[in-house]
Amino acid sequence: MLNPFRIVGGLATLALLAVAAFAGWFFFLRDDGPAAVSTDAALEALERRTATAAAGAGTPAPGSSSSTPAATSGGGIEGAWTVEQSADSFVGYRVQEELVNIGGTTAVGRTSKVTGGFTVTGNRTSEATITVDMTTLKSQESLRDGQLRNQGIEYGRFPTSTFTLNPTEIPESVEAGQTTPITLTGKLTLHGVTRDIEMPAEVTLRDGVLVVVGQVEIRFADYNISKPSSVRVASIEDHGVMEIQLLFKKA
Repeated sequence: MLNPFRIVGGLATLALLAVAAFAGWFFFLRDDGPAAVSTDAALEALERRTATAAAGAGTPAPGSSSSTPAATSGGGIEGAWTVEQSADSFVGYRVQEELVNIGGTTAVGRTSKVTGGFTVTGNRTSEATITVDMTTLKSQESLRDGQLRNQGIEYGRFPTSTFTLNPTEIPESVEAGQTTPITLTGKLTLHGVTRDIEMPAEVTLRDGVLVVVGQVEIRFADYNISKPSSVRVASIEDHGVMEIQLLFKKA
């Protein structure tokens, strides 16, 4: 004869296992980090912010039927530009890792503490240095962020990273408001090591803001970076992706 208490107990155990499985997926397996950078996403964020600001001021948003062309072009690309200090402007990383008893996930860390700028004369930029505060990188996991103080990028020893941009030609299509592919060349200093890099990127002039979005693969060994270790992490790839979404405004 079936024991009703055993049946109820069995159902309760199954329910607990289901809850535990869901919690494991929710907190570990699902990739809840931000999507990879893209020009479309950057422009959407800019448009939302511009529309909100325009609505608050009671004026038409740039790009609407009531706005003027000058509001969209922002007066062209010539002049001095500086990195905008906002959450929409950031530098970050993406690294694939394997968690113990969990599976693969993507670690994504970003910071908006980025400074620097350049001057455009004609259609060519001056040499420029972009500086990133590595101590402010934040990912989906605070434990990971803490480990990176003394492991991996070791921001406790190397609190900043810099990219020195070579003088770069800006295609005419950018001033016309078109999203244009470009290659950013220069020297990246990371973890105390400086190397030449080429970063594929896209540039767009929208509402007086110069939007630059790009990403490039970084091999840890090239910068003397040892893969961080943790009891929760089974393995980490030997490379990651540095991604940028930088908004520049005229100084």
